[in-house]
Amino acid sequence: MRDNDNTFDYIIIGAGTAGSLMANRLSADRSKRVLLIEAGRKDDYHWIHIPVGYLYCIGNPRTDWLYSTEPDAGLNGRVLRYPRGKTLGGCSSINGMIYMRGQSRDYEHWAELTGDDGWRWQNVLPAFKKHEDHYLGADAMHGAGGEWRVEKQRLRWDILDAFAAAAEQAGVPHSTDFNRGSNEGVGYFQVNQKNGWRWNTAKAFLRPTCYGRPNFELWTGAQVSRLLFETLPDGTRRCTGAEVWNGTEMATATATREVVLSAGAIGSPQILQLSGIGPAELLRQHGIDVVLDAPGVGANLQDHLQIRAVYKIDGAPTLNVMASSMVGKAKIGLEYLMKRSGPMSMAPSQLGAFTRSSPEREWPNLQYHVQPLSLDAFGDPLHAFPAFTASVCNLNPTSRGSVRIKSRRFEDAPAIAPNYLSTDEDRKVAADSLRVTRRIAEQPALARYKPQEWKPGVQYQTDEDLARLAGDIATTIFHPVGTTKMGAEGDPMAVLDAHLRVRGVKGLRVVDAGAMPTITSGNTNSPTLMMAEKAAGWILEDNR
Repeated sequence: MRDNDNTFDYIIIGAGTAGSLMANRLSADRSKRVLLIEAGRKDDYHWIHIPVGYLYCIGNPRTDWLYSTEPDAGLNGRVLRYPRGKTLGGCSSINGMIYMRGQSRDYEHWAELTGDDGWRWQNVLPAFKKHEDHYLGADAMHGAGGEWRVEKQRLRWDILDAFAAAAEQAGVPHSTDFNRGSNEGVGYFQVNQKNGWRWNTAKAFLRPTCYGRPNFELWTGAQVSRLLFETLPDGTRRCTGAEVWNGTEMATATATREVVLSAGAIGSPQILQLSGIGPAELLRQHGIDVVLDAPGVGANLQDHLQIRAVYKIDGAPTLNVMASSMVGKAKIGLEYLMKRSGPMSMAPSQLGAFTRSSPEREWPNLQYHVQPLSLDAFGDPLHAFPAFTASVCNLNPTSRGSVRIKSRRFEDAPAIAPNYLSTDEDRKVAADSLRVTRRIAEQPALARYKPQEWKPGVQYQTDEDLARLAGDIATTIFHPVGTTKMGAEGDPMAVLDAHLRVRGVKGLRVVDAGAMPTITSGNTNSPTLMMAEKAAGWILEDNR
């Protein structure tokens, strides 16, 4: 932090996925001073950049906020670890690196909910392409030369090829690209990597570009305690900046044009509530003066819940076996050192599939993340037997949760209550999805490997059994969205307008996954970048 002039044109809170792109775009005008504030440290931890390093970043206070959920009734009272990136690049520094836009129908629905055609598929596609650098080059659906590198994976597995063939035999078509509007099909995921290294948004958008701009300033190890406001002559409020704690003292940063809140679907509602924007009853409960009674702040939490089915197999190598000895681990390390390939270049999931939980579904509503490994829970040791895991999630859950502060102390984590499987529809989809997994596993393409369902177990057959089992074994796939949703003028729960401006307050936008009114049909990192691209354009246009 500087001791002199802490006045800027724009202040961006959160140097994660959205914040990094916003900083790049807004600081391109050298006449405008831009401050980017990040609570975590720089992304100079080596495990951030090695793809398999997510194993050492999640659950590590160096890179993770270390959140946990409240006990969840839909998960039979279980508490889940809830990772969120706390470093430059945010979740793009610890996530699964999967490049996934979602389906065209997601954005058509956003346009209907907001009343703004700018969110339709044909109008968001240019924003996806603008920052994209696709390994196959530019075409009608992909961009080239942008900052956000997209590559094919640098490995394959016999057991995953067999699963893909089995999925095709079960009626799922082959796909070479999930990002062309309809993601139905089975194939290997494309990833945000470059030459075998993780490609996070700090690499893509901050360095070297922003670091070389004299009008750009970065504060790391700096946590925002609250936003600041002034009352204008007409009685409305305007956000003027933020109070920031650097570990030893509090500083004030002032914005003359806009404050952009990009702290994520957990951090942004927490900061808003601490600042007096949120449900009035909750704010008063914690002795916080109400700046704006906004019941939607922290509501509408949506997430993808994955149900991990594990199958023991024979006759194919899996990571369980390869990594079970020092010799095997040495071979893995040597392959990555020499070729930047092999298991150390792996995204957490390599093979993907999108299909329907039942024939009457108009669009694919299930996503598979298939892995040549198995373990009891993330962070636990690999099993001692060869196996693969077929994780399946409901792409469009109807369950809704919340994020609510527990105290007025900015140091205290909020209460995260996803309310998984709290609707009949979600429980039915969970049961049906396990049946789809079984149907794929029974196909001839997998028969040579003699798959045996080890978890949850073939003894569970009824809807009631399978839904209860889903509660026992399911876990988050780390896609929280919706907690500061945008919406139409008449929606009392819409925190933001269609251009991501906070309703009822001037000079403040929220640009992160929390702004999504409904969750996209797939991994949420790249849709968040698209939203930031559009928001940056609006801000520059509004303040020109």
